[in-house]
Amino acid sequence: MAISSETGGVGGALRRDARIFGLLFASTTSMIGSGWLFGAYHAARIAGPFSIASWGIGAVIILLIALCFAELATLFPRSGALVHMSHASHGEGLGRVWGWMLFLSYVPVPAVEAEAVVTYANNYLPYFIRPGSNGLLTATGFVVCAALLGVFAALNLLAVRRLLAVNSTVTLWKIAVPVLTVIVLIVASSHWDVWAVDPHGYQTSGIFTALPAAGIVFSFLGFRTAIDLGGESANPGRNIPMAVIGAVLLSAVVYVLLQIAFLMALSPGDLASGWAHLNFTGAAGPFAGLAATLGIGWMATLLYVDAYISPGGTGLMYVTGGSRILFAVGETNAGPSWLARLNRAKAPWVAVLIMWVVGILFLLPFPAWQLLVGYITSITVLTYGLGPIVLLVLRRNQPDLPRPFRLWGANIIAPLAFVCSNWIIYWTGFTTNSFLFVLLILGFAAYTFYYHAIARKPAAEFGWRYIAWLLPWFGGMWLLSALGNIGGGYGVLGFWPGVGLVAVWSFVVMGLALRTALPAIETVEMMMRMENTL
Repeated sequence: MAISSETGGVGGALRRDARIFGLLFASTTSMIGSGWLFGAYHAARIAGPFSIASWGIGAVIILLIALCFAELATLFPRSGALVHMSHASHGEGLGRVWGWMLFLSYVPVPAVEAEAVVTYANNYLPYFIRPGSNGLLTATGFVVCAALLGVFAALNLLAVRRLLAVNSTVTLWKIAVPVLTVIVLIVASSHWDVWAVDPHGYQTSGIFTALPAAGIVFSFLGFRTAIDLGGESANPGRNIPMAVIGAVLLSAVVYVLLQIAFLMALSPGDLASGWAHLNFTGAAGPFAGLAATLGIGWMATLLYVDAYISPGGTGLMYVTGGSRILFAVGETNAGPSWLARLNRAKAPWVAVLIMWVVGILFLLPFPAWQLLVGYITSITVLTYGLGPIVLLVLRRNQPDLPRPFRLWGANIIAPLAFVCSNWIIYWTGFTTNSFLFVLLILGFAAYTFYYHAIARKPAAEFGWRYIAWLLPWFGGMWLLSALGNIGGGYGVLGFWPGVGLVAVWSFVVMGLALRTALPAIETVEMMMRMENTL
């Protein structure tokens, strides 16, 4: 259905120009961004040689979640599909809440990619990072990051076909450079016994705490970009699952090989103070610094160039995905209708503008790459946790609905994916989770006030009975984070008892979510209504 005059400006439907390789590369470039430039270094500091296992486990966890979304995406081939999914399982109330939560998970990613660019650039242009501050931006660095976000936004005003063509070229580079880095570092390495250095400087628990803290899970989160472009895919039933699953597998192979190459390129002297204090010349740009210490100057130069391209490509596609989320928020009346306005290239220009402005604001409380990564990981995985719930609800309420992709073993995979989502949130730590849940409380309170006091909409239509399960979910995870011993927790629970309690609580929350879901007849009505969206 074409956008009516309610959306203002230039109407019409989104173009369905996205093909299989365009979607595959869109998700892949969203995953191979700043994570590969910094993740191996931070993972090694936390988990030592066990960091290889961290990347493998991170890939498995994300693949479990991605499989759930692969089935759902074919049922909701809409731009901003993640918003539509929540409407189908628990109604418009959850859809409104989830739409804005998704926005809060997308909007800081271009900012963190811009921070990655200036962090690497600071090695030869020392104006962007405060000396001795662990990556905090200077005023100049802040302005440059804001300008980079503006470039991402401007490119997103192009037609999707042209945007994906630009991105496909960038993605080929982004795959080639990490693969070349792996080969060159392994061939040039002369210290193959680094695994024996400081054997007591890392623990098994580091495998898991590194998942959020080192940016490992963050590096895999971009699989959803292909889903966000579902409304612009020529054959969503085939293309979206192939793109989502293929991108996760391709990125996993690249990241595991990069971690192996990074460890092999280290020298015992780099670990003189232990794994937790790993340091070497040029560590602010880890792979480029290692290449320089090994005497491979041309490789270091290439990596400094890639430090613009890899984060830039990821930031570009996250503006794309986030603007489609805002488009869906406006389209489903979860927000102002003007969010769905399109320009002459059929791009949601108002949503793109908002992504730029709010992205700049996120540079203020998180003026360093690793600070922002922890928040992004926690809120994004929180939003992903809804996917397995929606899958189970639709399997129950719409068992005979044609599914172009049907997940085998969904009754096992979906609950396991939900548990894994909550583990990632728990491993992020109490300090970061406190910021996250306080932000959600403030946002929910503001929206509730607007809905009841300003818009004066009927309370019965808010959907309180369908979203009540969110309180025990969020509150329980916050309490468990406080009791745990990770990231500022009070240490009442040891690592493994905390992990066990999170798993138990996940099953309790899942039961509450299934009991409070829409009745089957209302799910049918909601999905029929969404057939009239773009």
